[in-house]
Amino acid sequence: MKEKDFVRLNTAKWHRISMFVSNNVLSRDDDIAEAYLDLTSDLSFAQTHYPDSITTKKLNELAFQLHNKIYRKEPMRWNRVWKVWTEDLPRVMYECRKSLLFSFVVFMLFTLIGVFSQLQDRDYARDVIGDSYVEMTIENIREGKPTHVYSSSPEVSSFLQITFNNLMVDFKTFVAGIFTSLGTIIILFFNGIMLGSFQTFFFQYGVGWESVLAIWQHGALEIPACIISGAAGITLGHGWLFPKTYSRLEAFKRSAKQGLKIMLGVVPITILAGFIESFITRHTELPTTLRTTTIFLEFSFVILYFVIYPRKFRKENRHV
Repeated sequence: MKEKDFVRLNTAKWHRISMFVSNNVLSRDDDIAEAYLDLTSDLSFAQTHYPDSITTKKLNELAFQLHNKIYRKEPMRWNRVWKVWTEDLPRVMYECRKSLLFSFVVFMLFTLIGVFSQLQDRDYARDVIGDSYVEMTIENIREGKPTHVYSSSPEVSSFLQITFNNLMVDFKTFVAGIFTSLGTIIILFFNGIMLGSFQTFFFQYGVGWESVLAIWQHGALEIPACIISGAAGITLGHGWLFPKTYSRLEAFKRSAKQGLKIMLGVVPITILAGFIESFITRHTELPTTLRTTTIFLEFSFVILYFVIYPRKFRKENRHV
């Protein structure tokens, strides 16, 4: 799209946002949130297509002013925070349920490919994960500490590093969806292959169930976060591919908003997964029953909140 057409299509909206910054013309939190998502989406588009233009500079200034305006307001009411998690996110998860299902099926398919490949070639994990990591794991197995890697670093530094890395992977999975969802699928491919081959690797060395009890204490949140991020990326790409009655730009902006809302739900479970991996997974002396229960509760939460509750919410609020 030419820059002049982009400006022409959005000038009225930007003027409205500018009026809010100057005169508080928006009153409802929903309007403000919508305005902020619209503006950041436009800024992202402008930075990609017109990085050095005056339009991009003005949008950046307006986004900065709007951000300051929002966060200088009175603190967000708790009922608004509650509404985000009990209404907004479940509604979006229901709307994007097909993307979530597709992401899950694709990830599981790639995981099974990783399992099959490792069963055919015991050295396959080396190609996926790297020789040094595999050798370190084999040495840990020989010493009777197959999951020692989780206790080899201080808790706090591990938490910061692991959580930051996992959040970056989640957001890359989402953003990669801009390439007609193909980028997201490629990331799901590598993650699925890695999970399948490495989990099978542990079983081949006779420590499969111990690895399950250790890895899935945090993996029961970390892996679903990856799949949900995949759903966000697929939703993003869907806007480019299938604009329906909207212009391609408008469809992209709508799908980007949905994807961003999905990612809002990914962040806390990724942080919690990082906390568990850094502070709890290392304690392999914990009772098997406790570790098994933890894994079950984490999986149950993900399924209830991201799959079952959105359907229940939709059924109860069909006309809202």
